[in-house]
Amino acid sequence: MKRIPVHLQIVLAMILGVAWAYAGAKWHFNRFTLDWIAPFGTIFINLLKLIAVPLVLFSVVTGIVGMKDLGALGRLGFKTLGLYLSTTVVAISLGLVLVNAFQPGSRLDPAQRTKNRMAYEQWLEANPQVASADGQRLYPTASPPSADGQPTEQNDKIATKMAEAQQIQSRGPLAFLVDMVPSNIFLSFNDSLMLQVIFFALFFGIALLGLSPETSQPMVAFFRSGDAVFVQMVDVVMKGAPYFVFALMAGNMAELAGDDPSVMTQVFAVLGGYTLVVLAGLCAMLFGVYPLLMRLFDRGFRYTEFFQKVSPAQFLAFSTSSSAATLPVTMEVVHDGLKVPEKVSSFVLPIGATVNMDGTSLYQAVAVVFLAQFHLIELNTAHQLTIVLTAVLASIGTAAVPGAGLIMLLIVLESVGLNPAWIAIILPVDRILDMCRTVVNVTGDMAVSKVVAVSEPQLTDA
Repeated sequence: MKRIPVHLQIVLAMILGVAWAYAGAKWHFNRFTLDWIAPFGTIFINLLKLIAVPLVLFSVVTGIVGMKDLGALGRLGFKTLGLYLSTTVVAISLGLVLVNAFQPGSRLDPAQRTKNRMAYEQWLEANPQVASADGQRLYPTASPPSADGQPTEQNDKIATKMAEAQQIQSRGPLAFLVDMVPSNIFLSFNDSLMLQVIFFALFFGIALLGLSPETSQPMVAFFRSGDAVFVQMVDVVMKGAPYFVFALMAGNMAELAGDDPSVMTQVFAVLGGYTLVVLAGLCAMLFGVYPLLMRLFDRGFRYTEFFQKVSPAQFLAFSTSSSAATLPVTMEVVHDGLKVPEKVSSFVLPIGATVNMDGTSLYQAVAVVFLAQFHLIELNTAHQLTIVLTAVLASIGTAAVPGAGLIMLLIVLESVGLNPAWIAIILPVDRILDMCRTVVNVTGDMAVSKVVAVSEPQLTDA
């Protein structure tokens, strides 16, 4: 009997997980799901994160020492960052075109939009340090009260995100460069600071290239052997991926629904226009921009073949909402499925998982304009250019973990003088969109790695 492909097993597991959570909400056994099933989803995420950081270290060092040419490394870095930044600008621009064309925030009742605008004006009066979207502004310091004036758990969450965003935004434009250079690499490993790990791996690999073969050979052999070990660990973990994904989806949906199955229906129904615009933009990137990019550079590109080969990483990205957690599988898929040389994939993919956030950037652009429309605020061309610039810079600093895009969304909102607390409006559908935009982020990484490999044919595996 023919075995079901892994990617189809993962899809089936996701569907069963959602169905299980719905049944649990209806028949009141979601507490059982959260206590006895969801922890295995957490274990899955932890296993992937356990592998991700050392895999990046060993693979990047191995890729660099395999090049034996610093000139090739420079070209690789230039092409990689250039392509990542280019696709990010395309994604943001596409999001702005779609949200301005379909105006999802304008579909609200005009009287309600007027009330929303009045509430915005009151917020400006209550925060005199903040000017309107047409002027200079500073970041607000207070979170909004609930309808009855009392603090809520959601407001506490928003306040926490606002504080984190304020801290990031206030550090200056070159803070991300400072953050790249670790003062203690062991702390970087412990905190999974991927940019710092990549910097150390690049530094270490380049230093190895400067040594004589007799001196460097033992260390090179160690890193090559370690790289093989962590790749094997990915294979072992992926054998149980369908079961883990079921637990992950069941736990996430059970937490969302509680004991009311109608909540799941409401989550998929509320903010429909906004959700559809974001999904349209993500699909355009996924099925249009990336295939076109690959077709321009690779005449042997086959549309259906590409998506068939990368689908395991895409489905895993959807279920985990984390580019970093998906990275081990992404590297395996790109190397074995797309036949990208390890010297390229081990360099391009870890950087992509950290700085390439096309899906997240597109979502931020749509969300900001949607929220402005929702409150009867018109953002002119200058404002929208500010969104492009801020979202590009924010994408560099966005952590490759679930929900990190919300923090950067706060920075983009305040860059055009809007109330960052408005993220509460889109929170109900953010989890689903987070899963979808992670698929785009990961697919963009894989597409760029293939393009870079085709443009550097001399970088072949030994």
